[in-house]
Amino acid sequence: MPWTVSELTQRVKSTLESSFPKIDVQGEVTDLSRPSSGHLYFTLKDAHSQIRAIIWRSTAERLKFKIQNGQELICLGDVEVYAARGSYQLVIRKAIEQGVGSLQQAFEKLRERLAAEGLFDAGRKQPIPTFPRRVGFVTSPGGAAIRDFLEVAARRSAAVRIVLIPAQVQGEGAAQSICRGIAAAHRLELDAVVVGRGGGSLEDLWCFNEEAVVRAIAAAKLPVVSAVGHEIDVTLSDLVADRRALTPSEAAELLVPSTDDLAQALTTLQRRLQRLVTNELQQSRQQLAALGSRPVFKRPHDGIKQLRRRLDECDLRVQNTIRTNIASASQRLAKTAASLEALSPLGVLGRGYSVTTDTRSGKPLRNPREVKPGDRLLTRLAEGTLESEVV
Repeated sequence: MPWTVSELTQRVKSTLESSFPKIDVQGEVTDLSRPSSGHLYFTLKDAHSQIRAIIWRSTAERLKFKIQNGQELICLGDVEVYAARGSYQLVIRKAIEQGVGSLQQAFEKLRERLAAEGLFDAGRKQPIPTFPRRVGFVTSPGGAAIRDFLEVAARRSAAVRIVLIPAQVQGEGAAQSICRGIAAAHRLELDAVVVGRGGGSLEDLWCFNEEAVVRAIAAAKLPVVSAVGHEIDVTLSDLVADRRALTPSEAAELLVPSTDDLAQALTTLQRRLQRLVTNELQQSRQQLAALGSRPVFKRPHDGIKQLRRRLDECDLRVQNTIRTNIASASQRLAKTAASLEALSPLGVLGRGYSVTTDTRSGKPLRNPREVKPGDRLLTRLAEGTLESEVV
């Protein structure tokens, strides 16, 4: 009689668990999960194999360090069979930290080297288009990533055309396939390109840490969105891309504008514009009414009459000022003339005096001793001159 699945599973469980009690296993942590229960779920792996492992909450709380992806651990535990799934796992009772695993070491080394070249600098990143018309997606045609992306994109807008660029996104040759997909995207009339896949373990996502893929994204002329669906682990493609999306669905939300959101935004802008125009019109009407109430517009000739009156007053003040200034100047001139007349030699002559000069020197004579007989003299009177000779 054949065994049932449960009977076979129980026999395997009994044999396996009794054969491997309390064993030490060394491996690198990958695909770590921390649910709200406090238990830790991850995979221990080496270069050729892997095994699922679990640390119950009570054990995890006693650990003196925090387990991270890429760590190398020595784990003491028991091999148990999970009958519901027919799979076996390592239930860890104690863990000893050994350092960073080889895969994580390679990741850190490449990240440091590329960062030193400036490939991750924010200044070299391109802006994501606000209203793209054609978006490419470099990914596996049969993967969940393209289905999720198309579903969200179709829900948001039918105006954006999505172009699938097939590529291998896991395993040997995946990096070269992704690079070819990025190159193909540049030959198409695209506004942006997405590079990514659904979630997976560190090994599954490793092609997005390959140097060739990172450099292809860095050299891209199109804006590149990295959509590697693993929120915990950050790939080098995430760091070099112009924008990182946690999942392909989020990439669709970033690149495909929502028709409903746009309609709502346009409605909001329309209302704001109407309010602005209404306010401007109201202010203009108020300003026009205020201007219309001013006297200059009600009785425009009054202003001209006032200006004429002020002009006449200014003209009268100017004329009075001119007459006053002329009279004052005339008085000053007469006074000055009188003073000059009093000091003039002609005035002295008019009072009966005379001036006698020697005809040789032309100097006025003040003393009779200044002449001798035979000198000729010239005497100036108020009205004419006399010539004489000294005897």
